[in-house]
Formats: sequence, structure tokens, C-alpha cells
Amino acid sequence: MIDQIILGADENGKFSGEYFPKSVGHTGLGKRHFAITVLVYNSQGEILLQRRKHQIFDNIWDITGSTHQLHKKDGKDETDEEATLRCLGKEYGIKKVENLKNYGGVNYFAEYGDFCENEHDIIFTARYDGEVRLNLQVAYEYRWEDKNNFLKDIEKNPQNYTPWAIKAITLLKEKKFF
Repeated sequence: MIDQIILGADENGKFSGEYFPKSVGHTGLGKRHFAITVLVYNSQGEILLQRRKHQIFDNIWDITGSTHQLHKKDGKDETDEEATLRCLGKEYGIKKVENLKNYGGVNYFAEYGDFCENEHDIIFTARYDGEVRLNLQVAYEYRWEDKNNFLKDIEKNPQNYTPWAIKAITLLKEKKFF
């Protein structure tokens, strides 16, 4: 696990004033911290999915990208938008998107052995119609999936998706994105 410095969050999605290594947020019961999940869609009504390489939830499908807002070496914290764009650049080589929108956050906890996810996850969407160059260090593969087929599959087979993808889709449905 890369030991980046991440930002602590309280139960209400407010900054707790704490900074700690990523490993602290993801071991045992972890500590609640901020995360980003982004869903990219294209003009053909498709959603970009990835089969994620992940220490805890490996080799299952996720929506487009996930990361943490980082405390940078210059002492500043990444904004949610900066973290989202860094994620898309790192994971797909995407430099610019359209209609980047923040839908708010969800809390979730998921445990697997000695590791966990204990996050306040901020959910973004964006439109993108360009080339995708998957970073094979973060995912096994990607695919563009028709949004209606995706919504049916995540409901029918939730075990095939990351827990944060399921939470994100629930929030996006509540906010009338779908």
C-alpha cells in the first residue's frame, strides 16, 4: 500500500483536522477519510468501467476511477476537483473532461481480513469522448458499457462491483443522474 498522506473526515463529511498515512485509513477498522469516485460517460450513452487492481477488492469491476484527496508536499490539500482530474489522468491519460459535476458524498465501510475501506466518498461525473489509455498498474482492463445494461447488471450482480461503486450508483440514482 502506497503511504500517501490523506485527509481525515468525520461522519458528516467535514474535514476532521487530521492527516494520516493511507495505511492507517485502511487497516483494522481504519479511520474515516475522504475519497473520490468518478463516473465518466460518453455521448453514446455509455459508462466507462474498469476491472480494478486493488489490495482489498481486487479483480472486480468499478466505475471509472477512484482516488484520495492528498495532502501535498507544499502543505496544501488537493481540492476534490484536482484529485478527480489527477485520477483520470493517471488511470486513463484523460487530460480534459466536460461537465464535471460533484454530486456530494456517501459514507461507507467495507472490511476484508486485516484491511478495510472507511471513507466519505465524494461522487463526480464527467463527459468524455476521446481516447482512453488504461494504466495497467491500476486496472486489468476497461470497457465502455451501455448505461442501461450496466444499471441492470450492478443491481443483479452487486458482488461483481466494488462497494463504493454500488454506493455511488445509489447516490446518483437519488440525485436523478440516471
